[in-house]
Amino acid sequence: MAGWRWLEAALPLGIIAGMLCVMGNAQYYIHKAAHGRPKHIGNDMWDVAMERRDKKLVENLSATSHS
Repeated sequence: MAGWRWLEAALPLGIIAGMLCVMGNAQYYIHKAAHGRPKHIGNDMWDVAMERRDKKLVENLSATSHS
């Protein structure tokens, strides 16, 4: 039975690793469902400014095309 002693440690570590994966995927899919796209990793001030600019350009373009 001494040969199976590693299983005593591996089983809880596997459960912990599995739960971390489940939680990470849950965050990914909840964010994707709420915002319609995956989360942008490393979003800095430049990225935020470019997203605002792009959103404004698209809104202006759609407003002018409908008129």
